Amino acid sequence: MSRSRPAAGGGRRLGVAPERLGRWLDGVAERHGPFTDVHPDGDGLAVTCADGTAVVLRAPFGWTPGPPLLASFTAEAGRPRRVAVVLVRRGRWAVGVFDGTALVVSKVDSRLVQGRTAAGGWSQQRFARRRDNQTAAVVASAADTAARVLLPHAAGLDALAPGGDRGLVDDVLTDPRLRRLADLPRLAPVEVGEPTKAVLLQTPALFRAVDVHITEPGEAPPGH
Repeated sequence: MSRSRPAAGGGRRLGVAPERLGRWLDGVAERHGPFTDVHPDGDGLAVTCADGTAVVLRAPFGWTPGPPLLASFTAEAGRPRRVAVVLVRRGRWAVGVFDGTALVVSKVDSRLVQGRTAAGGWSQQRFARRRDNQTAAVVASAADTAARVLLPHAAGLDALAPGGDRGLVDDVLTDPRLRRLADLPRLAPVEVGEPTKAVLLQTPALFRAVDVHITEPGEAPPGH
């Protein structure tokens, strides 16, 4: 479960692992009283507790309501999906395919991109051009890696999880070879640091988490 953070309009947001969602909801009912209302809210599920606490749940892969609502939502959120992950930052990238939380295949690589310089004038301009060329080489190399590692698994993928520098990820995915990846349903970007193997292995906890917006009495309701 991710650390809660203030939500726009009031309340707080957090991410809950789908395997823990049932226990987490039991805890909400213990603290705030039985659920007095449960109904679909767009592609999510809205729950109201006896003390007026409101909870809105959104599954990262979407959800089609079915009876009973809570059990239907929890089951759908926990259903294993096959997801391609593309993480890119200046100088380093990581790609992988996950089946649920299990890593199927991956590759992490890097390429030199020079840091900033305090020099000015023509030296600064030459440095900027060199840095731009190095960044373009990172994008090209990351696209090569993604094509080699991810495309053999493209037919069975349910979604794509991008992360790192969003602009660089978008640049990578414009490579014509990666159209099948770019056309996949896109999950919310995962916030990560340098794309190392350890960071890649942590991404399922981020892209599989159920987004929760909880608002207690006295706070503005979700979306207001």
